[in-house]
Amino acid sequence: MILIALFISLGLYALIVTLLYIRQRRLTQHIITSATRIVSRPAGQIDDSEQRFLEKADEAMRLTQTFQKFVPRQFVEHFAKHGNDTLELGRAAEDEVAILLCDIRGFSGLSEQMSPQELMNFLNSYFLRMNDPIHQNGGFIDKFIGDAIMALFNHPGGDGRAKALDAVRAAIDLQQALKIYNAHRANVGYAGISVGVGIHFGPVILGTVGSDDRMDTTVIGDSVNVAFRLESLAPKYHADIVVSAQTLSIIGEASDIQYRVLDWVRVKGRRSPVRVYEVLNHLDEPIRQNKLMIQHDIEQGLACRIARDFPTALTHFHRALSRIPGDPVVSYHIDTCQQLMQLTIPQDWDGSVSA
Repeated sequence: MILIALFISLGLYALIVTLLYIRQRRLTQHIITSATRIVSRPAGQIDDSEQRFLEKADEAMRLTQTFQKFVPRQFVEHFAKHGNDTLELGRAAEDEVAILLCDIRGFSGLSEQMSPQELMNFLNSYFLRMNDPIHQNGGFIDKFIGDAIMALFNHPGGDGRAKALDAVRAAIDLQQALKIYNAHRANVGYAGISVGVGIHFGPVILGTVGSDDRMDTTVIGDSVNVAFRLESLAPKYHADIVVSAQTLSIIGEASDIQYRVLDWVRVKGRRSPVRVYEVLNHLDEPIRQNKLMIQHDIEQGLACRIARDFPTALTHFHRALSRIPGDPVVSYHIDTCQQLMQLTIPQDWDGSVSA
């Protein structure tokens, strides 16, 4: 009986929250329409009751804006797209979206140098600047995870290509916004920061989880795990933006996105390996051209490594290194091949390395 009562209370709680949210949206829209008609009249024709109505309209708008800070409008609209106008606990819907993860490199060391208030000021200043590139490219921030940002791109009325392209363009704009932010930090004597971005496109489950006194929206699935792992690879390959082959495949060749292959990796928690790429559009022209110059050598070397032909793979990688000395990706592949040559390779090895 206690369990049944608990479930009933849980359901009622979620229902009340959802109804209040939906009612608030509808009421706000009605109030805005009515307030617009009143404001359009000359000031002398607005009586006291109508003035109080306008004040209530302002209050309703502020309340709605507060709701949207905790529950993204796009999340609610996603459920509405699937015919669900409720956001009760346990609601779930499946869709294909692009997931973007953005994380500050070396954040732990950076945070140790700040007081708690300085750390909060820094994070809010940083998040404020990272917010706009995401929204301007049709995405929305699902959650902040410490210093990390998780954003979703579910282009309204668009196909998979539009979603993936939005996410990649947002990542490019994030890096451009970071350059401006670092210039401001330099002006006041602070060191610049760098961020790594990971992007993957695929199916996810969007829903609500929680308990009887706390509910939150969430996104789960293999695609989310891959996006997290790709972001963690950014410092390993000294890359700013790491994307999966699936993301680039759905975008197709008819785009202005420039990239080069990084590796063929097996990410933790996933059976199938993933081919990963580095997006280059945000880099200065000389750097971008150097990376593109040796991409064919890297592709050939990687193909030979997968085929277990390590000596030929090293030939390709050394040629790339002679053309662009100091490229960290090429140096990494040379070290990897040399290590593999010292090991007994299993018969079922698929050519991937652990990420």
